[in-house]
Amino acid sequence: MNVPTNPVPVPADYATDQEVRWCPGCGDFAVLAQMKKVLAGLGAKRETTVFISGIGCASRFPYYLDTYGMHGIHGRAPAIATGLKRMRPELDVWVVTGDGDGLSIGVGHLIHALRRNVDIKVLLFNNRIYGLTKGQFSPTSTPGLVTRSTPFGSMLEPLNALTTALAANCSFVARAVDTQAETLGEVLRRAAAHKGSAFVEIYQNCHVFNDCTFDYAKDNKIRHDHVVELEHGKPLIFGIERDMGLRQVGFGLEVVGLGDGITEDDLVRHDESAATPALAQILAAMRHPQMPEAIGVLRAVQRPTQNELMARGDGPGLHPTNDDLAELLRGKDSWVVE
Repeated sequence: MNVPTNPVPVPADYATDQEVRWCPGCGDFAVLAQMKKVLAGLGAKRETTVFISGIGCASRFPYYLDTYGMHGIHGRAPAIATGLKRMRPELDVWVVTGDGDGLSIGVGHLIHALRRNVDIKVLLFNNRIYGLTKGQFSPTSTPGLVTRSTPFGSMLEPLNALTTALAANCSFVARAVDTQAETLGEVLRRAAAHKGSAFVEIYQNCHVFNDCTFDYAKDNKIRHDHVVELEHGKPLIFGIERDMGLRQVGFGLEVVGLGDGITEDDLVRHDESAATPALAQILAAMRHPQMPEAIGVLRAVQRPTQNELMARGDGPGLHPTNDDLAELLRGKDSWVVE
């Protein structure tokens, strides 16, 4: 993360003069406010910070931040960001996408950017609906959801954003909730500091087309019984009374109550830097209402970034020997057809 030498910035320094054109009650407002606070807290330089988006409500993000930005085409933000980071490695590059933009037409670009460990930060706003195009079901919509494109209810199982990122061997994977400012801010700060691909799913409410879909994770009166907030090295405890936990059973986890002979020592301890993503995959796959859902950092490990690998030239096929473009294109396997 680039830091300025000027006086300490404040969130307002990153605001633009553009009218914020989201619907009243949209969760995007909360994420934007928290992003400004995080950038100010990090002292981010506006001239070396870039936000790239695709198409969708979330993709208006670059207009509302006084940094460099680009509004790309549908699903292609990770590809644009990959090219920019490859050629301008000194820039801090963020991608803002949604469950439709990133997990439908853009899923191929997304998973390959993550597997290559491109040093970009991907924020995926998940509201389980297509909002900008007025309420069609998305790849993350729940079964039975009635929308304009599923009048009899969606019949499909949703795509899990976190398990998808983990399957691509993403080196930083996390989940946050739009209105939980403290957790969201901490996750964004850690994503910014991570060297390599960082993927953050943000549960975000669409007040118009899919209102209350995440109330179980947002409502402070009930959410503690339905989410487990992850802390590295700490046991997996949840519940309004902190009296529930997750214990290993076979290759999975089960919910147990503390007491009657069950203590914190019987619970699984979170390890975000484990050698394999097995625990992170189990946590990512947990779904309400059968299990509490994981909030926080699921996985954070270090491995070489794409830029580092390309610079080293020690990977398969990565042995540049000549900077001359014409000679590089001709290579050793060219023919003249007469």
